[in-house]
Amino acid sequence: MQIDYLKLAEEVGQIARRAGAAILDIYNGEDFGVEQKADDSPLTKADKAANEVIVAGLRELTLQAPVVSEEGKDIPYREREQYTRFWLVDPLDGTKEFIKRNGEFTVNIALIENGRPVLGAVYVPATDELYYSAQDRGAWLDGTGRIQAASFTLQDSNLRVVASRSHLNDKTREFMDQLNEPEIVSRGSSLKILELARGAAHLYPRLAPTMEWDTAAAHAILLEAGGHLVNDETGKELVYNKEVLRNPHFVAYGQVSEGQLSC
Repeated sequence: MQIDYLKLAEEVGQIARRAGAAILDIYNGEDFGVEQKADDSPLTKADKAANEVIVAGLRELTLQAPVVSEEGKDIPYREREQYTRFWLVDPLDGTKEFIKRNGEFTVNIALIENGRPVLGAVYVPATDELYYSAQDRGAWLDGTGRIQAASFTLQDSNLRVVASRSHLNDKTREFMDQLNEPEIVSRGSSLKILELARGAAHLYPRLAPTMEWDTAAAHAILLEAGGHLVNDETGKELVYNKEVLRNPHFVAYGQVSEGQLSC
């Protein structure tokens, strides 16, 4: 079957929009139904509602593949390791931001093939922004057009460095000390990677834990925008569907033209 990945990305984007609508229904209400998961991270009714919308929507697509979701992640590795193609989903990335009502949460859907993110859709419900990409077909902001990561050198002054409000640790500060008067850009959820993809920031050192579903969709978009998201130790692009679904520490960046990244 010949797959038009860009058309598929647009279809997946609409699934993400529908999930975002389900999230906003709860966001604009009184009761988030907050629970604590085993790892002490929060879970809300919005996470569950968005997951149901996404799983149902993916089942209606012509392309069929297994779904690995943060809210349904307990698939044994002996089964997952057989997957050459699967959907990787975070139905509500930034649950803490959702609970704080700061708007910085997203819906993330990625298609993984042989460990690589080849399609991504990220929807921002609070601002009604939809980003999507398809391998070799570019990265797009719906209603605006194609997006491109910014070009820079590591010697430039005032580089914009994305950092999580809650993860500005000593290792991140050491990384930033290598730069010439960097400017910190604070964002939640996968918006941090999207800042790079749309050319609004240059670097994002994530020297703290993340999971595969946190990064995959935005990683796909960043790649098509000309950027990269690499393991901070090996310098190689992050891969997906590992036995443990935890990412190594990484650095994401736009189109760096000279110098060498080190953490």
